[in-house]
Amino acid sequence: MKHLFSRRDIVKSIGLSGCAMLLDPTFSYAKTNQKMMIQRAIPASGEKIPVIGLGSWQQFDIGQVASERAALTEVLKEMEALGGKLIDASPMYGRAEEVIGALTTELKNNDKFFFATKVWTTGKEQGIKQMNDSFRKMGRKKIELMQIHNLQDWQTHLKTLKDWKAQGKIKYIGITHYTDSAHTRLEQIVKSKEVDFVQFNYSIRSRNAEKSLLNAAKDSGVAVIINEPFEQGALFRAVKGKELPSFAAEYDIKSWAQYFLKYIVSHEAVTCAIPGTSDVKHLTDNLGAGLGKLPDAAGRKKMLEWIEKV
Repeated sequence: MKHLFSRRDIVKSIGLSGCAMLLDPTFSYAKTNQKMMIQRAIPASGEKIPVIGLGSWQQFDIGQVASERAALTEVLKEMEALGGKLIDASPMYGRAEEVIGALTTELKNNDKFFFATKVWTTGKEQGIKQMNDSFRKMGRKKIELMQIHNLQDWQTHLKTLKDWKAQGKIKYIGITHYTDSAHTRLEQIVKSKEVDFVQFNYSIRSRNAEKSLLNAAKDSGVAVIINEPFEQGALFRAVKGKELPSFAAEYDIKSWAQYFLKYIVSHEAVTCAIPGTSDVKHLTDNLGAGLGKLPDAAGRKKMLEWIEKV
């Protein structure tokens, strides 16, 4: 999601010294410690991916405006340079798939990323047509992860995805949703062990997934992708003008984005979180959450207690 009110406001409120803390240290640290990016194994295969990826809703739904495409080109270049892998898209996201495919093809790094997209329609034939369109738009003959978006006609599409996985057209099968109300259904599907990935909403203030869904995924050997990590920017608005608590430094947290993301990825069931951005500085900041120390149980408790007082 775009952070139209978030980090820009925070940087203004904390001044130049805060800006330097937010951007420069993270940038140099990430640049010189790429190999230290924390990775998690996908249970279905053991393949490892970095714990911070990239969402594309809104940010990559652009036309031919040169300045917008140039900004996203820099984001994709920097993501590769810093060791990022997973890019999440969907036909629902307008031109996102097409833009991702075109820009990564121009950069000649299309095959360097772990592409995750979705099927978002009803009916077997419509699903096949839409997914084939996604392959074409993203410039791929094989896509790493195909997900059933918001559970739409999921039983129909699951049959197709199983066939495509057997044929080698896709590597992994997933299901997604973005609301708490869908967690029970997601959990039922996860426990059936028919999917490799599940994607859902989770943040430091929106913790319904902690009740049982996260543990169900872990126990069932299903990888977890987290969407809405910043609650569409609401978390940044909540901490606007506030300094990081002193204990944040114990976990190599250098910004509010890293505070929110490290809480998420420190949960052992989480494989990858996908904050969206079209700003290369925000991308660098986000990926910095995949570096250094993660909070343990005591640290997560402190982080939670602090944010609940805001």
